[in-house]
Amino acid sequence: MSRSTVTTVLVRNTALVSTGILAGAFTYARVAVSPTFRAVPMDVHLTFRVALMAMNAPFMQALMGLGAVTSLVFAYTGRGRARIVAAIAGGAALTSLLVTRFGNVPINERIKTWHIGSLPANYEDQLNRWETFHDIRTAAAVLAFILLLTAVEMAKSGRTATPAFS
Repeated sequence: MSRSTVTTVLVRNTALVSTGILAGAFTYARVAVSPTFRAVPMDVHLTFRVALMAMNAPFMQALMGLGAVTSLVFAYTGRGRARIVAAIAGGAALTSLLVTRFGNVPINERIKTWHIGSLPANYEDQLNRWETFHDIRTAAAVLAFILLLTAVEMAKSGRTATPAFS
């Protein structure tokens, strides 16, 4: 295997693994963690949410960045339709990162300051807004993963020619 082939395989696999883990983690949070937050008393919710933020933030944001970069590099090194599909996947992964950074993170920063005896009047609206941003980033992450799986299969099967460019 040539060095460029090894690099291509490494980039492709890193893109697949990082977007797959991200899609899985966000989906798990949507179907298990978020309903649990709603099922427990608010003091438990806030304690757990703040602790979870501290553990998740560095790992998840790095994972999102890795998924976006490796997806775009895969697109850059790809050909035809597989390249286009990988580029769209990279855009979806980047969307997930940007929604997190500019949607969820600012709300997380506010949540860290909340105290059970003095919640802001609009705390439920803020939690609902966080959920909306989470749904968007989850959909973007799942889309990125599915598109990367598709791009890899297209590249493997040789269906890389784009009629408009062949």
